[in-house]
Amino acid sequence: MKKSVALILFILLLDQCIKIWVKTHMYLGQEYHIAGNWALIHFTENEGMAFGWTLPGGYGKILLSLFRILAVVGLSYLLFGVIRKKKDTIVWVTLSLIIAGAIGNILDGTFYGLIFNESAMYGGNIAQLFPAGKGYAGLMHGKVVDMFYFPMLSGHFPSWFPGYANEPFVFFNYIFNLADASVSTGVGLVLLFHNKFFGMKEQNGSTLVSSD
Repeated sequence: MKKSVALILFILLLDQCIKIWVKTHMYLGQEYHIAGNWALIHFTENEGMAFGWTLPGGYGKILLSLFRILAVVGLSYLLFGVIRKKKDTIVWVTLSLIIAGAIGNILDGTFYGLIFNESAMYGGNIAQLFPAGKGYAGLMHGKVVDMFYFPMLSGHFPSWFPGYANEPFVFFNYIFNLADASVSTGVGLVLLFHNKFFGMKEQNGSTLVSSD
């Protein structure tokens, strides 16, 4: 249990340190090139889910936050059971990654509107942590800070491509944060090691459900 908590706290601390630094040192849209034009730190914010997805309506953010909180509670219960049954290391590591990532973005959406003022584009003020006045939004209405951008390949769709003939494209055209990456890594590990998560094992050439 201690290792799992330590992993979750480490990811949360690193995620929040990166976000707070970006929020208090960069304008919206400002970027630093880390490796040419394919690896950048690009400051943006989003209203909703990972990779900029959103839920419509005035209550979308509240519903999203509540869903994340319920998901974290459910995954934490599952993690406790996994550790109690002494399952494979990959199982508790994966669940810890997903929980840490979910909590990381919950903190943004829940509290950032209260503890920061608004970030501006070039020419405006850089946001401050705990500003003298009010924050830019109420509880559960904060924006998620994103910064990692890897536009590794760009070009145009071929003329024969349905619906997008000759249109420009960028791969990978998502801007994300460490919390997003943690959740995505966890989900990827679930898919990669699905037998360990769904209690499956091979016996005599056939797949059976494990009894434990």
